[in-house]
Amino acid sequence: MRDPISTRLIEAFYRSAAKPLLFRADPERVHDRFTAVGRVLASTGLTRRLTRALFRYDDPILATDVAGVHFENPVGLAAGFDKNAQLWNILPDVGFGFAELGSITGKPCEGNPKPRLWRMPEREALQVYYGLKNDGAEAIAARLRGVRSRMPLGISAAKTNSAETSDPDAAISDYCAVIDACRDIAGYYTINISCPNAFGGQPFTDPALLDRLLAAVDARAVRQPVFVKLSPDLDDTQQDAVLEVLGGHRVQGIVCTNLTKDYRRVGIEDAQVPGRGGISGRVVQQVAERQLARMWQRTQGKYALIGVGGIFTAEDAYRKIRLGASLVQLITGMVYRGPQVIGQINRGLAALLRRDGFKSVAEAVGVGT
Repeated sequence: MRDPISTRLIEAFYRSAAKPLLFRADPERVHDRFTAVGRVLASTGLTRRLTRALFRYDDPILATDVAGVHFENPVGLAAGFDKNAQLWNILPDVGFGFAELGSITGKPCEGNPKPRLWRMPEREALQVYYGLKNDGAEAIAARLRGVRSRMPLGISAAKTNSAETSDPDAAISDYCAVIDACRDIAGYYTINISCPNAFGGQPFTDPALLDRLLAAVDARAVRQPVFVKLSPDLDDTQQDAVLEVLGGHRVQGIVCTNLTKDYRRVGIEDAQVPGRGGISGRVVQQVAERQLARMWQRTQGKYALIGVGGIFTAEDAYRKIRLGASLVQLITGMVYRGPQVIGQINRGLAALLRRDGFKSVAEAVGVGT
């Protein structure tokens, strides 16, 4: 299906004019400016409608229900972009079917020292070292309390990036503070145990500690689905250990995957600051899809899967769906291809589903494994 001329013009402008200019500036500053622009566009009905007319694509074939939650389309914004829940009212107009906010921590966090974001243009990748910068659960919950979102909002919960949360009990309390604060806001929760940039590493990949964390989450008895976000750097044995723990708790889904810190595995030998931060984008695609396919094969639909990592086109999103993902998320693809890429992915995905005789996204999930 051919994109409308407005989409092709936006794409051409971004590729030939906006992107070269933006890529000369500090990437964190660019991100902050885009957030500011998004807040302005979200501020009036007129600007939201104009944004929607330029960017969004709707098709009934894209609507899907996952873990009891309805999504108008399966393409979401991954956690890490809208860190402080400032863009929730413009993201559906850009074309997203849902967004994962944060990651949000129990206490406010300034994140790691700057610089903490670098581009790898020749690889269509980002090196990210933010370290969970966010305003904290109470402030973000206050910002969202009482709003009526036009799409599901996922709350990505993590432990505050500090020495204090290196103690497992303190870390668990921190996760639970996010859940408690966002109880009336979340469309679903994601328990992020895989941030590569926080103090103390990823302690909850340890099965015993993960069991304790999820038991505390269970005790909250939230009505929303709970997902767990995994690192792409887990080996098969570690993945199996995580699955064994998940089976004993109220977990409905898995997010595959977060950023990688295994630079050699994805062919990165020229990182901007070696060992500092996780890598996203095109180079993560294969390792993320290997985990996604393996999780589908091991669980056969027991858990809803969200596929993340290396989505730049409709074909990328469709491949993840065929490997087992009910939903997909991206950030880096939008940075490199432009904001119109969300509508392009949805338009192309609808065409691919119809080409292969599917009547819905759900029918295509897992057929390629």
